[in-house]
Amino acid sequence: MTLWVLIRGGGDLASGVALRLYRAGLQVLVTELPEPLMVRRKVSFAEAVYEGETFVEEAPARRAEDLDHAMTLARQRVVPVLVDPEAAALKSLRERLGDEVPIILVDARMTKQRSELSLNSASLVIGLGPGFVAGENCHAVVETMRSHWLGRVIWQGAPEADTGIPDPVNDKGAERVLRAPAAGKVEALVEIGERLRKGQQVAAVSGLPVLAPFDGVLRGLVHPGLQVPQGMKIGDVDPRNDPRYCFLVSDKSLAIGGGVLEAILTRPEIRPHLWD
Repeated sequence: MTLWVLIRGGGDLASGVALRLYRAGLQVLVTELPEPLMVRRKVSFAEAVYEGETFVEEAPARRAEDLDHAMTLARQRVVPVLVDPEAAALKSLRERLGDEVPIILVDARMTKQRSELSLNSASLVIGLGPGFVAGENCHAVVETMRSHWLGRVIWQGAPEADTGIPDPVNDKGAERVLRAPAAGKVEALVEIGERLRKGQQVAAVSGLPVLAPFDGVLRGLVHPGLQVPQGMKIGDVDPRNDPRYCFLVSDKSLAIGGGVLEAILTRPEIRPHLWD
């Protein structure tokens, strides 16, 4: 029987991982919050929670009603997205499949806090970025910091610490991030992929304007109607001025996905279960 990969989180980095595994023929199950907070919605499988169904590049995704529905969707080559904040589906999968079939857990939530997972959480536990220590709360960590080590698999120890500084794009760093000026509901005034002028109003939170910091393209914006706290990242402006980038998984996401795939293939006890 084919193994399952349960991915906690359906944001853009998590979706890059899911897309690479999907393309390699693996069965993936994405679990998410009832109201996902991702910004790059056009390349996030979590968008299916709001819309019922979505695509990340060529890969279709659909919101699953329960684990049975999720398993059916995965076998139909549709990425299932299950609202399951505590990843209770992991225990249910283990009970259904037994000890003979490995279950791989990828924690891709990018909380950047120390994870509560253990080496016994699944047959193979893979963490993304800060918060994970290989050999302690996971078997392997994939480096997520953009550097020479991006996407590398760490089997012992921790990845680079979180700097709190967004990756620069064309020399634009923290200034490309849009943040909520107050607590309240987000109102979108521009569609993702639209070109912006410096000073143009992109959104509003509790009636307060959110302005474009420079000329560029709206790369991402949280789902309209979402209640957010003051200071939360709610959007991202891309200075490269190419709308195509808004609808394509990033090089960073694909590199991290490649690291996850490498970690899976490295384990000889898992290889016989990869495909039917």
